[in-house]
Amino acid sequence: MVADIAIIPARGGSKRIPKKNIIDFHGKPMIAWTIEAAIKSEKFSKILVSTDCPDIASIAKDFGAEVPFLREGSSDDITPVSVATYQALNQAE
Repeated sequence: MVADIAIIPARGGSKRIPKKNIIDFHGKPMIAWTIEAAIKSEKFSKILVSTDCPDIASIAKDFGAEVPFLREGSSDDITPVSVATYQALNQAE
């Protein structure tokens, strides 16, 4: 089991703020702030973004995260983020 992995869930289908993870916020996409904070912490050997959106995946890779797969399930409005995170951890192993 990977003990020092950061999993950043980033669903592409937000209804309140469409594409919120990739919109510009003070000069960079919102997802970039989270990725950079994880990198800066120096606590993780791997930073993985779990997403269902190819655009988010591309931006996440540009900012140093790994996106080895696109999430196929747990991308709706009712599934708890913990379920998506657990599934990403299992896929990463």
